[in-house]
Amino acid sequence: MIDPELAAKLDEIGEKADRAFRAAESVRKYLFWTGVVTVALVVLPLIGLMFAIPSFINSYVNPINEAAGNPTTSTTDLVHSLGL
Repeated sequence: MIDPELAAKLDEIGEKADRAFRAAESVRKYLFWTGVVTVALVVLPLIGLMFAIPSFINSYVNPINEAAGNPTTSTTDLVHSLGL
């Protein structure tokens, strides 16, 4: 019913579609893992810095305040006084 030449062309097109699908899947996996690594290397350290920076500020501000005779306040108190 189907011409052998037409059947061969359909098989060839099917093989090309399968190869294209496999290539697209490999690109999708590559982009997924690129996103995961980006989050791990950029976003997670930024979240960690949100907790580390206030303690660093305290370690520098408290000795200066004590030397100046000002009462010692924590960074969280300073942040709350700024309304943040």
